[in-house]
Amino acid sequence: MDKTVLLVSLGERFDAARAADMAQRLTEGLDGVRLRAFAAVEEDDTYVYVDGDAAGQPEVQARLAELFPGAQARVLHLTLDLAGASAGLDAPWHYIVETDVLPEAEADLNAWYDQEHLPGLASVPGTVRAQRYECRDQGPRYLACYDLETRETFGSPPWLAVRATDWSSRVRPSFRNTRRTMFQKIL
Repeated sequence: MDKTVLLVSLGERFDAARAADMAQRLTEGLDGVRLRAFAAVEEDDTYVYVDGDAAGQPEVQARLAELFPGAQARVLHLTLDLAGASAGLDAPWHYIVETDVLPEAEADLNAWYDQEHLPGLASVPGTVRAQRYECRDQGPRYLACYDLETRETFGSPPWLAVRATDWSSRVRPSFRNTRRTMFQKIL
Protein backbone atom coordinates (compact mmCIF):
# COMPACT_ATOMS: atom_id res chain seq x y z
CA MET A 1 0.00 0.00 0.00
CA ASP A 2 1.75 3.19 -1.14
CA LYS A 3 -0.88 5.88 -0.78
CA THR A 4 0.17 9.15 0.81
CA VAL A 5 -1.82 12.13 2.03
CA LEU A 6 -0.76 15.50 3.31
CA LEU A 7 -2.21 16.24 6.74
CA VAL A 8 -2.33 19.93 7.57
CA SER A 9 -2.95 21.29 11.06
CA LEU A 10 -4.15 24.89 10.69
CA GLY A 11 -3.88 25.75 14.39
CA GLU A 12 -7.28 27.42 14.51
CA ARG A 13 -10.89 26.33 14.17
CA PHE A 14 -12.51 26.89 10.78
CA ASP A 15 -16.22 26.75 10.00
CA ALA A 16 -17.65 25.23 6.81
CA ALA A 17 -17.67 28.52 4.87
CA ARG A 18 -14.07 29.32 5.72
CA ALA A 19 -13.01 25.75 4.93
CA ALA A 20 -14.69 25.95 1.50
CA ASP A 21 -12.88 29.23 0.77
CA MET A 22 -9.58 27.70 1.90
CA ALA A 23 -10.16 24.67 -0.31
CA GLN A 24 -10.89 26.81 -3.34
CA ARG A 25 -7.77 28.93 -2.85
CA LEU A 26 -5.56 25.94 -2.13
CA THR A 27 -6.66 23.80 -5.08
CA GLU A 28 -7.14 26.51 -7.73
CA GLY A 29 -5.40 25.37 -10.91
CA LEU A 30 -4.36 22.01 -9.47
CA ASP A 31 -5.83 18.87 -10.99
CA GLY A 32 -6.54 15.75 -9.00
CA VAL A 33 -6.42 17.30 -5.52
CA ARG A 34 -9.17 16.54 -3.02
CA LEU A 35 -9.59 17.98 0.44
CA ARG A 36 -11.36 16.80 3.56
CA ALA A 37 -11.51 19.18 6.52
CA PHE A 38 -12.41 18.55 10.15
CA ALA A 39 -12.71 21.06 13.01
CA ALA A 40 -11.64 19.92 16.46
CA VAL A 41 -14.55 19.80 18.88
CA GLU A 42 -12.72 20.85 22.05
CA GLU A 43 -9.60 22.57 20.69
CA ASP A 44 -8.77 25.43 18.37
CA ASP A 45 -7.56 23.40 15.42
CA THR A 46 -8.67 22.23 12.00
CA TYR A 47 -7.15 19.24 10.24
CA VAL A 48 -7.18 19.13 6.45
CA TYR A 49 -6.36 15.98 4.50
CA VAL A 50 -5.00 16.71 1.03
CA ASP A 51 -5.47 13.65 -1.21
CA GLY A 52 -4.72 13.05 -4.84
CA ASP A 53 -1.92 13.08 -7.35
CA ALA A 54 -0.50 16.46 -6.32
CA ALA A 55 -0.99 16.04 -2.55
CA GLY A 56 2.68 15.68 -1.68
CA GLN A 57 4.02 17.99 -4.37
CA PRO A 58 6.17 20.96 -3.33
CA GLU A 59 3.79 23.44 -5.01
CA VAL A 60 0.93 22.35 -2.73
CA GLN A 61 3.12 22.76 0.34
CA ALA A 62 4.38 26.14 -0.92
CA ARG A 63 0.82 27.34 -1.49
CA LEU A 64 -0.12 26.15 2.00
CA ALA A 65 2.77 28.07 3.53
CA GLU A 66 1.78 31.20 1.63
CA LEU A 67 -1.94 31.03 2.48
CA PHE A 68 -1.56 29.74 6.06
CA PRO A 69 1.88 30.70 7.42
CA GLY A 70 1.35 28.98 10.80
CA ALA A 71 0.06 25.70 9.36
CA GLN A 72 1.96 22.50 10.02
CA ALA A 73 1.98 19.86 7.29
CA ARG A 74 2.97 16.20 7.55
CA VAL A 75 3.16 13.58 4.82
CA LEU A 76 1.34 10.45 5.97
CA HIS A 77 1.73 6.98 4.47
CA LEU A 78 -1.39 4.80 4.59
CA THR A 79 -0.64 1.44 6.22
CA LEU A 80 -4.15 0.04 6.78
CA ASP A 81 -7.59 1.01 5.46
CA LEU A 82 -10.67 -0.90 6.66
CA ALA A 83 -14.33 -0.47 5.82
CA GLY A 84 -16.32 -0.20 9.01
CA ALA A 85 -19.47 -1.96 10.16
CA SER A 86 -21.42 1.09 8.96
CA ALA A 87 -19.55 1.54 5.66
CA GLY A 88 -21.42 3.65 3.14
CA LEU A 89 -23.18 5.81 5.73
CA ASP A 90 -22.44 9.48 6.30
CA ALA A 91 -19.60 10.05 8.76
CA PRO A 92 -19.71 13.56 10.26
CA TRP A 93 -17.39 12.61 13.15
CA HIS A 94 -13.67 11.89 12.86
CA TYR A 95 -11.69 10.59 15.85
CA ILE A 96 -7.88 10.57 15.72
CA VAL A 97 -5.20 9.06 17.92
CA GLU A 98 -1.67 10.29 17.20
CA THR A 99 1.23 8.72 19.05
CA ASP A 100 4.86 7.81 19.19
CA VAL A 101 5.91 4.57 20.87
CA LEU A 102 8.89 3.33 22.82
CA PRO A 103 11.34 1.70 20.35
CA GLU A 104 11.26 -1.64 22.15
CA ALA A 105 7.45 -1.78 21.84
CA GLU A 106 7.14 -0.75 18.18
CA ALA A 107 6.69 -4.24 16.72
CA ASP A 108 4.06 -5.07 19.35
CA LEU A 109 2.21 -1.79 18.72
CA ASN A 110 2.09 -2.39 14.97
CA ALA A 111 0.91 -5.99 15.37
CA TRP A 112 -1.74 -4.90 17.92
CA TYR A 113 -3.07 -2.12 15.69
CA ASP A 114 -3.12 -4.25 12.54
CA GLN A 115 -4.38 -7.54 13.98
CA GLU A 116 -6.65 -6.53 16.86
CA HIS A 117 -7.31 -2.89 17.54
CA LEU A 118 -8.11 -1.30 14.16
CA PRO A 119 -10.13 -4.32 12.93
CA GLY A 120 -11.97 -4.42 16.26
CA LEU A 121 -12.92 -0.74 16.18
CA ALA A 122 -13.84 -0.99 12.49
CA SER A 123 -16.34 -3.73 13.43
CA VAL A 124 -18.17 -1.52 15.94
CA PRO A 125 -21.64 -0.44 14.73
CA GLY A 126 -21.39 3.24 13.78
CA THR A 127 -17.80 3.02 12.52
CA VAL A 128 -17.81 3.91 8.82
CA ARG A 129 -14.08 3.59 8.18
CA ALA A 130 -10.86 2.98 10.11
CA GLN A 131 -7.43 3.93 8.80
CA ARG A 132 -3.88 3.88 10.01
CA TYR A 133 -1.02 6.08 8.82
CA GLU A 134 2.68 6.41 9.47
CA CYS A 135 4.55 9.71 9.41
CA ARG A 136 8.16 8.88 8.56
CA ASP A 137 9.62 12.40 8.84
CA GLN A 138 8.38 13.71 12.21
CA GLY A 139 6.30 12.85 15.22
CA PRO A 140 3.95 11.72 16.30
CA ARG A 141 4.88 8.83 14.05
CA TYR A 142 1.59 6.91 14.07
CA LEU A 143 -1.93 8.13 13.42
CA ALA A 144 -5.12 6.09 13.58
CA CYS A 145 -8.39 7.67 12.51
CA TYR A 146 -11.98 6.56 12.64
CA ASP A 147 -14.86 8.02 10.63
CA LEU A 148 -17.99 7.70 12.76
CA GLU A 149 -21.70 7.86 11.97
CA THR A 150 -22.50 9.32 15.41
CA ARG A 151 -20.41 10.83 18.15
CA GLU A 152 -21.94 8.27 20.51
CA THR A 153 -20.19 5.46 18.60
CA PHE A 154 -17.05 6.59 20.43
CA GLY A 155 -17.49 5.35 23.97
CA SER A 156 -20.31 2.91 23.15
CA PRO A 157 -20.17 -0.48 24.93
CA PRO A 158 -18.83 -2.30 21.81
CA TRP A 159 -16.17 0.43 21.35
CA LEU A 160 -15.10 0.21 24.99
CA ALA A 161 -14.96 -3.60 24.81
CA VAL A 162 -12.40 -3.40 21.98
CA ARG A 163 -10.29 -0.98 24.03
CA ALA A 164 -10.38 -3.22 27.14
CA THR A 165 -8.38 -6.22 25.92
CA ASP A 166 -5.28 -7.63 27.60
CA TRP A 167 -3.22 -6.75 24.52
CA SER A 168 -4.46 -3.14 24.70
CA SER A 169 -3.45 -2.95 28.35
CA ARG A 170 0.02 -4.24 27.50
CA VAL A 171 0.61 -1.84 24.56
CA ARG A 172 -0.83 1.45 25.81
CA PRO A 173 1.84 2.19 28.47
CA SER A 174 4.43 2.37 25.66
CA PHE A 175 2.62 5.29 23.97
CA ARG A 176 4.47 8.63 24.02
CA ASN A 177 3.46 12.13 22.83
CA THR A 178 -0.11 10.92 22.47
CA ARG A 179 -2.88 13.19 21.29
CA ARG A 180 -6.52 12.07 21.07
CA THR A 181 -8.92 14.42 19.30
CA MET A 182 -12.55 14.30 18.22
CA PHE A 183 -13.26 16.31 15.07
CA GLN A 184 -16.43 17.26 13.22
CA LYS A 185 -16.49 17.20 9.42
CA ILE A 186 -16.73 20.66 7.85
CA LEU A 187 -15.73 19.90 4.24
